[in-house]
Amino acid sequence: MKTTVVALGGNALALADETVTITSQFRHARESMAMIVELARAGWGIVLVHGNGPQVGDELARNEAARRLVEPLPLGVLVAETAGWIGYMLQQSLQNALAAARVPRQVATVITQTLVDRYDPALNHPSKPIGHPLSDGEVARLREAGRAVGRDGAGRWRRMATSPRPLAVVELPVVRQLVEHGTIVIASGGGGAPVYDDPLLGLEGVDAVVDKDRVAAILAAQLGAEALMILTNVDAVFEGWGTPAARPIRRMSVARADALIAAGELDEGGMKPKIEAAADFVRAGGGRAVIARMGAGPAALRGETGTTITRES
Repeated sequence: MKTTVVALGGNALALADETVTITSQFRHARESMAMIVELARAGWGIVLVHGNGPQVGDELARNEAARRLVEPLPLGVLVAETAGWIGYMLQQSLQNALAAARVPRQVATVITQTLVDRYDPALNHPSKPIGHPLSDGEVARLREAGRAVGRDGAGRWRRMATSPRPLAVVELPVVRQLVEHGTIVIASGGGGAPVYDDPLLGLEGVDAVVDKDRVAAILAAQLGAEALMILTNVDAVFEGWGTPAARPIRRMSVARADALIAAGELDEGGMKPKIEAAADFVRAGGGRAVIARMGAGPAALRGETGTTITRES
């Protein structure tokens, strides 16, 4: 069975230009499952990794607003919490879509932990946007409270969290067994709850958010997947992004991806980690990585759209 790991951004469920409710997120979840059904019908083994940037930021805000009533939860625990309810939402939506299409595949959500280095310098530098875009008043209030804020890839003010580099997925053997039996697995939700391995205590949680694209690349490499698909809100990787001369890059070698990163043409909170993750997967022996717009997955796998990254151009 050919296997693909599909990375779905949390922004695909919580759009920046609409009022976000649980109803709207369920609607977007249902809309996003058509391409997963198409892959399942074609016989692909599938692991679905989702982001949680807007959602975990909302959970953090809820915790802080209710701190006088109940004990706030740490960020690492909120990652696991959002992985649970977003996983439930995607799982239910996919189960219904598979049943309607008469595709007999099972779906399971696995709450996973992501191993990180407890001394990763990134833990001292908040750089990962979470939550929704902020007004100037909200920025001032958060700064006064000592919270980190910054600009995201679209130039909007967002709350920032630390984001260490992932090293491994703790529950990899469980995910592999399920995939080998034909189950569609939702794993590493929100990048997985970050943990480090303490020599005395074992696994211990970290208050951070791990980039889901980097974790998806690790999962894809360790599963021996034929393809990694990173689905986002743009059609492809663009050369000259943000300029009148911008044009999509349909095929790209790992060397060219590295050159784009080195040239500083990619924003830290947007396309840069996606291309880094895609290049890392291919470099580790993966077949190909695809970056494409949400919903274009199967067509992007066929090379009809998106950007395909391979070892050679």
